[in-house]
Amino acid sequence: MMGRLIKLLVVVVVLGFAGLVAYAYLADLSPVAQEVRLPVTLHAD
Repeated sequence: MMGRLIKLLVVVVVLGFAGLVAYAYLADLSPVAQEVRLPVTLHAD
């Protein structure tokens, strides 16, 4: 009985990892790009 439980756990972990990899490759995970302009004060002593 314990062997079946470990096999089931391994199968679930492998399927979860495969799903995560597929989501990373197929989903659009790119961030929204926008231009940012901020004034910078430089203190050169």
